Amino acid sequence: MFTAPDMKAVRSISKWSYYLALLPITLGVCAWQGWAWWSWAQSPPALDGSPNSVVERAVQIQIPSGTGAQQIGNDLEAAGLIRSSQAWRLWTYWMRLHNREGGGYKAGTYKLSPTQSLPAIAEKIWAGEVMQLSFTIPEGWSLQQMATYFESLGYFKAQDFLTAASQIPKDQYPWLPNGLPHLEGFLYPDTYQLSSDRVSPQQIIQQMLNRFEQVALPVYQQGQKQTKLNLAQWVILASIVEKEAVIPAERPRIAGVFVARLRRGMRLETDPTVEYGLGIRQTVEQPLTLAQVRTPSPYNTYLNPGLPPTPIASPGLASLKAALYPENTDYLFFVARYDGTHFFSKTIEAHKAAQAAIRQQVEAQQKASP
Repeated sequence: MFTAPDMKAVRSISKWSYYLALLPITLGVCAWQGWAWWSWAQSPPALDGSPNSVVERAVQIQIPSGTGAQQIGNDLEAAGLIRSSQAWRLWTYWMRLHNREGGGYKAGTYKLSPTQSLPAIAEKIWAGEVMQLSFTIPEGWSLQQMATYFESLGYFKAQDFLTAASQIPKDQYPWLPNGLPHLEGFLYPDTYQLSSDRVSPQQIIQQMLNRFEQVALPVYQQGQKQTKLNLAQWVILASIVEKEAVIPAERPRIAGVFVARLRRGMRLETDPTVEYGLGIRQTVEQPLTLAQVRTPSPYNTYLNPGLPPTPIASPGLASLKAALYPENTDYLFFVARYDGTHFFSKTIEAHKAAQAAIRQQVEAQQKASP
């Protein structure tokens, strides 16, 4: 028979057995709740099916240099890219434990999406996978057009680009001709990718000079025995061909006309050089006036013999090749038909007749149009 003290001991043991029995259940519930919370906290916000869910779209986030890890988490949460800044703190701690060699979140502009999980976003910023920018410079653009374009993209001010393009990096690119006042013609027209953390006039100019060095310079080096033009003259001539030609098949012939005129000591008399010197652009409705053609300018090839002092645009590969391998032709003149093609003539009389015929055609079309 149990005495009173024995009964008290039995009750105490029973109570502890009860608590011990509840412990695994309690721990299991806590673990399940913790896992449920973590599963929710690290999942993409866009997976939320509520009416107020984040719109599935890419978001640009800029992380300035020196921003702390928790501030990044706060910013991501405010932007709707992660669910919990506290979960971000835990995951950051976990990443630091597994990256004992160092490292951390990198500054820059990132393109992130609410369809990405918290770990995926963290890995991207930790690895410094900044957003890549893309820009395209068409063939025939001038430095001024490029500057205006970059400013319209919000990269930097147009004047900053023009200032940078007036600095000639001969130490990095010794092949650049001596005496250049700016880099007109040597910034190769193409499509470029650029890391968003490296957007500056100098970086873009370096990319474009590198492309010229890779694509254009070998063309000249391989064919320079075929021409009497030095590198600067080659690019100048190619830039004029670029501005005159529309139909690819006409480029070698247009180049041939210019080379033939230069050999005979004739002025080039090409409109794009006048336009460049005056900073204007003629149209079918507003062609160059006689006063503009007679306006003195270092670039006016109606008044000045030979080539202009610098290129007038960035020529593409086809125009560069045409200037290096021009057509051997007896044509000395050409006039635009305003449909992309040109009428070529061997004599001034035939040239003037073609000009008059095209002028009459344009005037007739303008009168016929409502």
